[in-house]
Amino acid sequence: MSTLRQAAEDYLAIRRSLGFKLAAEGYLLHSFVGYAEQAGASRLTTGLAMDWAELPSGKDPVWCAKRLAVVRGFARHLQALDPATEIPPPDLLPRRTRRATPYLYTSREVAELMAAAARLRSPLLAATYETLIGLLVSTGMRVGEAIRLDRADIDWDDGVLTIVAGKSGRWREVPLHPDTTAALGQYARRREVLCPAPRAASFFVSSAGTRLVPACVRRTFGGLVRAAGLCPRSARCRPRIHDFRHRFAVLTLLEWYRADVDVQARLPLLSAYLGHVDPTSTYWYLEATPELLALAAARQERVLHGLGGTA
Repeated sequence: MSTLRQAAEDYLAIRRSLGFKLAAEGYLLHSFVGYAEQAGASRLTTGLAMDWAELPSGKDPVWCAKRLAVVRGFARHLQALDPATEIPPPDLLPRRTRRATPYLYTSREVAELMAAAARLRSPLLAATYETLIGLLVSTGMRVGEAIRLDRADIDWDDGVLTIVAGKSGRWREVPLHPDTTAALGQYARRREVLCPAPRAASFFVSSAGTRLVPACVRRTFGGLVRAAGLCPRSARCRPRIHDFRHRFAVLTLLEWYRADVDVQARLPLLSAYLGHVDPTSTYWYLEATPELLALAAARQERVLHGLGGTA
């Protein structure tokens, strides 16, 4: 193991001991160390970090800035051990954060994605991704929460998932629709047949019987998007696995408006279900679709004319 790789392992271990998960960051840092080793570099320099951060050519500038930020954090740690370490200045590749336009999947597109998943070459992987997509669609869970689920986190009698390691370390219970519980049970039985001796306690397993890795999930999902024939709707609206969460939030509001219930009073319930501290975070997911705007406008119109109902 090279000195740089050992330092990276120590850095990640220290930060994780403080409560940071560093799943994506760990993957990126290992990628950078591998690049440095191939280049024969024994010391972290700004030029080396920049060359790696901008790979491959033509990548989105925001993504390149995130990659460089991962190395910058490691460089600050490393400089205390090796004063010759260069810390990339913060004004190099500054983040220009832009909100991506959520890709709100239609029911047909969801079905096409699940069908594409079912056609994956590995029967176990096919079952895993078809069920994973179904769970994300029906619950709006974060992808990381879903792949961190263990088999013991499911209460089959009550149909409830327990999210043990949610965002910021919070836990919550997620009630499931009976059809979702049944689908999870079907996957569990299929998994036991295809992988009778898994190498991890995770509910969802890879073809090797291990827990799914976020980077691999994103890569596989990208392949499913292409196999399903889904295309970007604009430069900022591309199919992402995280957009199932947006879809769930928007459809929930649509159902509430159609049922003529007090939407504002119910927003805290949606926030709690999604794992947000307060409704402010939930508003990020509420894309103003034409149908949602029309229902909200009709509700407001009735309120203004005193015809009953609440906004």
